[in-house]
Order: sequence, then C-alpha cells, then structure tokens
Amino acid sequence: MEQRSGVRPGERHDERRRGRLRVFLGAAPGVGKTYAALDEAQRRAERGTDVVVALVETHGRRCTAERLEGLQVLPRRVVHHRGHELSEMDLDAVLRRHPEVAVVDELAHTNAPGSRHAKRWQDVQELLETGIDVVSTVNIQHLESLNDVVAHITGVEQRETLPDAVLRGAEQVQLVDMTPEALQRRLSHGNVYPAGRVDAARSNYFRTGNLTALRELALLWLADRVDEGLERYRAQQGIEQTWPARERVVVALTGGPEGSTLVRRAARLAGRGAGGELHAVHVASGDGLVRSSPARLAEQRTLVESLGGSFHRVVGDDVAGALLEFARGVNASRLVVGASRHGRLAALFRTGVGDAVVRGAGAIDVLVVTHEEQPAGLRLPPRARAALSGGRRLLGWVLALGGPAVLTALLGTFPRQDLSTDLMAFLVVVVAAALVGGLLPAVAAALVASLAVNWFFTQPTGRLTIAQPANAVALGVFVLVALAVSSTVDRAARRTEQAARSRAETEALSVLTRTVMAADDPLAEALEHTRTTFAVTSASWLERTAPSAPWEVVACAGEPACSAPADGDAEVVVDGSARLALRGRLLAADDRRVLEAFAAQIAALRQRQRLRAEAAQVRRLEEGDAVRGALLTAVSHDLRTPLATLKASVDGLRDPELVLRPEDEAELLSSVAESADRLQQLIDDLLDLTRVRSGVVRPRLVAVGLEEVVVPAVVADTPPGRVHLEVPEDLPQVSTDPGLLRRVVANLVQNAVRHGAGAPVEVLAAVAVEDSRRSAQVLVVDHGPGLPGAAKERAFTPFQRLGDRSGAGLGLGLAVARGLAEAVGGRLDAEDTPGGGLTMVLTLPLAGPGPRLADPAAGPGPAVGAGA
Repeated sequence: MEQRSGVRPGERHDERRRGRLRVFLGAAPGVGKTYAALDEAQRRAERGTDVVVALVETHGRRCTAERLEGLQVLPRRVVHHRGHELSEMDLDAVLRRHPEVAVVDELAHTNAPGSRHAKRWQDVQELLETGIDVVSTVNIQHLESLNDVVAHITGVEQRETLPDAVLRGAEQVQLVDMTPEALQRRLSHGNVYPAGRVDAARSNYFRTGNLTALRELALLWLADRVDEGLERYRAQQGIEQTWPARERVVVALTGGPEGSTLVRRAARLAGRGAGGELHAVHVASGDGLVRSSPARLAEQRTLVESLGGSFHRVVGDDVAGALLEFARGVNASRLVVGASRHGRLAALFRTGVGDAVVRGAGAIDVLVVTHEEQPAGLRLPPRARAALSGGRRLLGWVLALGGPAVLTALLGTFPRQDLSTDLMAFLVVVVAAALVGGLLPAVAAALVASLAVNWFFTQPTGRLTIAQPANAVALGVFVLVALAVSSTVDRAARRTEQAARSRAETEALSVLTRTVMAADDPLAEALEHTRTTFAVTSASWLERTAPSAPWEVVACAGEPACSAPADGDAEVVVDGSARLALRGRLLAADDRRVLEAFAAQIAALRQRQRLRAEAAQVRRLEEGDAVRGALLTAVSHDLRTPLATLKASVDGLRDPELVLRPEDEAELLSSVAESADRLQQLIDDLLDLTRVRSGVVRPRLVAVGLEEVVVPAVVADTPPGRVHLEVPEDLPQVSTDPGLLRRVVANLVQNAVRHGAGAPVEVLAAVAVEDSRRSAQVLVVDHGPGLPGAAKERAFTPFQRLGDRSGAGLGLGLAVARGLAEAVGGRLDAEDTPGGGLTMVLTLPLAGPGPRLADPAAGPGPAVGAGA
C-alpha cells in the first residue's frame, strides 16, 4: 500500500520525486512500439513493480493484445461528442489508483473535446508531477520540428504533433527499429492493418522510399539525443578532452585566398562517415581591427553553407587558443588549418598559428593543408607603412638631432650633477622624439644622447672611454630603456591609427546601410555615399546581360560616368555580370578592401531591387488575371441578363402575331428602357475602371467649396428623404476636380443607400487634423450590416459584391470611387460605424492660393465621370 501511494521506500511525502518518462520511438506505425512498451511493463511487473495499463491501443493486433494478459487495465472514460462515443484515458482514475508505473500509449494523441488537457502528453506530464513513472510510445512523424519534413516525404500532413521538448525531456528514449522490407512483410501478413487496407497502405505511405527516409530521420534524431547525453555526461564529470564519437571537422578560416581549398578539404573529411559535421570558424581580433577581406569571407561562408556546414565567428587575441577552445566546445575530432603564408625569415621571429595549434591540440587531430599561397623560399617580411605624417617625422628628427645638443649646452651651465640625473634628462628628450617622430627618430636620439652623455658627462670627459664599470652599465641601461620606450610609443601610434581607420570603415559601412534603408532611391544614394567616402569624382554601377554583351550603366553618382569597367581608376568585380567602377584617383590596398565591402552591400541592394520589381510584376499580372477573369464572368452573366430582357421585350413588340394591350406595350417599352439604362451603367463602370487603371484620368484641380459639389451630387442621384446632409458653408476650400469629386460622392451615397437596410444615410463634412496636417473629410455613414475587418479593404477590389445579391451592378462602384479619389489627390478608406454599419471616409487636401472655379457644375473636360 505504501508503494501504491506513490511514495518509494525511504522517501517522505514532501520529498516525492518527479516520475520518470520512458518512450519507445518508432519510425512508422507497425514497427512494434506498443508491443515493446507492454513487454517492458511485463518485465517490471515480474520484478514486483506496481504496473497498470492506463491506455493502450492494440488496433486489433493479436500479438499486442496477448501482452496485456496479467496486467491491470484501467477502464476508459467515455466522452460524447457530436453524437459519437469517444473513449479516452481516465486521468482521474489513474491518479486515484496512483501506481508506480503507468503505460500510456500514443503520446501525441489529441484528446476529445471537454477533456482536462488538449493533448495526451499533457496528461502524462500531470502523472509525472505526482511521481508516477510512465512508459509511452510515439512515432517520429509526430515530432513538431519534423512535421513539414515528413509531410514533404510522405505527402501526408500529420495533425497530431508533439513538442520536441517533451521527448527530449524523457529519461530514456528507445528506438524500436525495423527494416522497410521487414515492415512491409508484416504489413502483408495483416499484422498492421486489416487485409482491405494493405494494398492502399503499401502503395502510399508504406512505400520503401518513405519508410527508408522515416527510418533515417528516427536514427538521426536519436543520434542527436545520444550526443546531447554524451555532452551532458562530459560536463557533469568535468571531462575537457574531446571524445570523437562522431566525425566533427573544424576548419580555420583567416579570410585569405586559401580558404576555399581548406573548406573543400574539410568537407571531404566530414563526408567520409555518416552523420559527419563541418564547422568553419573565423577568429576576429579582440581590438576590433579588420584584417581580412569581408567579401572573401562572405564567399567562403556561402561555400561552407552550400556544403552543409555552419559558419562561426569568434573573437580572440590568441588565434590558436580561440580555435582550440572552439574545437573542444563542439567536441571536434579534427581541426584543419592552412600552412603559414609567412616566409622562413618571419618564422624565426614568430610562431605560426598552425604550430601553436599542433602543440596545444591534445586529442584533436590537426591537419595542416598546403596551398598555393604558401611561400616557396626565403622572403623578408614586408615593411609596415609609416603611421605618422611627414611633418611629425620631420619634427621628430629635429628633436632627435637637435635635442641632445641643446640639452648638453643647457646642462653645461649648471653645476655638475650625478650621472643618473643627466641620463634622466636625456631620456626625456628620447621619449619626446618617440612621441613626435616615431621609432627611427627615437633610436637616433638614443644613440646621439648616449654619445653626448659619454663624451661630456662620463669620466673621463672628452673621450669615449668609460673609466667606471657602473657608468658603463648606466649608459647601457639608458640605451635599452630608450629603445624600448621608443618602440612602445611607435607601436601605440600605429595601433591608434589602425583603430581610427577601423572606426572610420565601420562608420562608413553603417552610414551606407542607414542611407540605403531611408532613401527614396537607395541605389543612387549608395553610389553617392561611395563617391564621397572614397573622394572620387564618380561611382558607377555597371551590368551586362551576357559575357559578350556590352556594359550598361545602371546608376551613377558624379561626373563623368564610366561606360565600361576599364574606364575607371578602381574596379570591383562583383560577379560576371556586375561591376563597381570608380573614377578620380587610384585607391590604396586598404581602401580597396573597404570598397569590396561597399560593393557587396550595393550588390545585395541591387538584388533586393530586382526581387521587389519581380514581385511587383507578379502582383500586377495576378491582379490583371483576376480582373480579366472577373470581367469575363461579368460579361457572361451580368451583361447577358439585361441583354436577354432587352431582346425578349423587343421580340415581343415586333411579333406581328402577338396582339398587345396598351398597358402591356408600355410595360415592355419600360423594360427596354430599364435594360438599356442598366447596360449603359455597366459599360460606363467598365470604361471608368479601365481608364483609372490605365492612368489616363487627367484631373483639373481647382479650389472649390465642398458644399458646391457634395450637395448637388447627393440631391441629383438619391431619392428624397433617404440622405441627411451636414455640410457647413464655412469649411475651407479643397483642391480637387469638381466633376470627378461629384462622381465619387455619388457612388458612395448610392452604395450606402443600397446597403443601408432602409435607414437614412448621413453625409457629413468637416476639417480633420492628422499628424499636424489639416485636411477636409467627407463621411458617408450608413447603418446597415457593415463589413468585417478584412472585407473592408476587399470592398475596393473590382467585381466584389460582398453579399449584395441584387444583381444591380458589377461590383465596380467602390473600386472606381477609390481610383477617382486618388486621381484628385485624395484618399478613400472604410471604417466601422458606431452602433453598426459602414462609414466611408473621403480625405481631401485643402486648397492653397490658386484659381477659383466660377461654375462648379462645369465638368473637367475629358476626365472620367464628367457630367455623370
């Protein structure tokens, strides 16, 4: 009884542990997950463990049902839903029974409506919280992260899914594996599905390719799970050395030209075994200085990702240490580095990264790959460019040569001091020369100062010999200190300049990005920023459609433009069909490296422009297809109806054998007139839509009062008493085309009357303020059924009736109204009416100084809707 309460021997009630979850994972239905779970339950029951079967689905399989013998099976809970009886696990009964172990089949199952939890795995979590161990089953296709992959493989979308975190949180996950051929034989023998479903299953879901792919997914997922357990065990045990359970290859990239060779070699190593991983890592300097080509690194990153690897960027001053730390962090088995590009002479004074990696690799195999960039013979290291200006170096030489002479003369006017005092004074001169002129003037100052001290202040004076050993030591120390200080000051000056340049490069790229994001013409702004940044006269972006085709200037900033890459003083090759050319001056190597980054940014911008243009073209084609399809529907239906009425009425009037009474003849003539008017209205709407979409509407904007346009439009086109008008006469004038505006208002009012459910329509005019800008608004308010959120915008799409079954038009009124409103510089939006209904908001710009229309009733000439 104590064990059935959920408390293990030796545990107190307040120390009850969380239950353990064991899951049997299968690649497909029928591999034997439920059988294995029941087999595990039988083994535990034989050992005296309190085991119950909370829920198991045998699916009519005899072998599975036999494994239930001897186990306590809890009754299920019956749920009534839409006239059907559904059986689910009785969670409360399991909690009351509180066994040590509960068998719960199909972990990803969705519970019937009205259950405590939506998913069965949530029921299992509650059992685990109470200390009950659970044995469950799940198929790999039910994992949420693999749902789309499985759907792509099998063509069947799984509706019942399980969060990966649930399965990853299990204490144990055991794979129930079976070859596709064995599973198909089991299916053919009727051990999975009834005989009537076998042929359909084998030709669809249970094809050999599907089962092989699902099996591979299950094996790979479980391999990752085992790998996580290995990493967790290493962390818990404090094991730092790598355990190469899987082939993980790390390749070090410096941004040099040899990177592509290293990546491909590392990819071949990683691909030799199943499940191999490729990691590329670039170690950036901790001081923030950019010492590699961003464009080349981007190319190498693309290559790594195309080969199925991952690219990483880490920061560290010790490159070798950072590489080894990263490799140990991913439990790498091999580390690929390139042979040093430094010459033999440079190798005498500095340790290469490859040598440092080999010494500290430990259990990681290091492969040093030779490449074409490796030097073949003895070569002096390149001399660094001077970090100081010519004026500062000249001043430094003046201090170096003249400073010791001036100080010697000055010290000669004072009483004789100790040699140490004289040396300190001369050291100040050396430091000053280093601060101003750099290393070489400081070395010259140190030598001149040492000679001056030796000649004038060291006994015996007037000679270069030194009588006392202490003085010789003092002079030697003085020279060493002077040289060390000079070298440090010079290195600091160079680093300062490099840091300033790096900041300038970063700021230039940042400004380029901000400019591109905010500009109306991003390409032109990017080229202008490039031109000003590199102080050239022009920057041109050139493209060509084929290798033999001529170059075309897409955009240019400055004059004169480069008609071909050869016309420029600097050229960046983006790809075979695009170039960035600068004209005005030759660029230094450092500038070219930054220019490559600029070119990469501009190329990405150009690609985004192409994609946006293609997307816009596709949208236009889709809209055109939709309009054409709707137009065909309208012509075949809406135009045919009045034509049929018109023809029937005319045939009746012309039939000589038909004797019509005067009232019948009048009714037929009325039908002819109504049908002709309806046809005229439909054709006018189609013509108006065509003109609006083709952009041929030419409004004539003048200053006019709203009351002079809105009131006549409402009175002329609506029945009396259906519209309530509130248009104050003191409103400011608006800038619009009166004829077009009158057509817009008439369309809106007619639409509101038709959908207003018999209630009066309100037409209001007022001045509105939006974002500190004043404008005039005309509100057409109806109190009909209104439109839901998404349908408001669809109402302005051509041929949309949205519930209008009257058949009185083509559904073009609002589309034409919005087009005409935009043509006169206005905006038309739909909003909800408080209390129900729809409000059309027509926003118009206020008029500034300009012409006043003398006769508002006059039309706008050839524009759409004139005189309508």
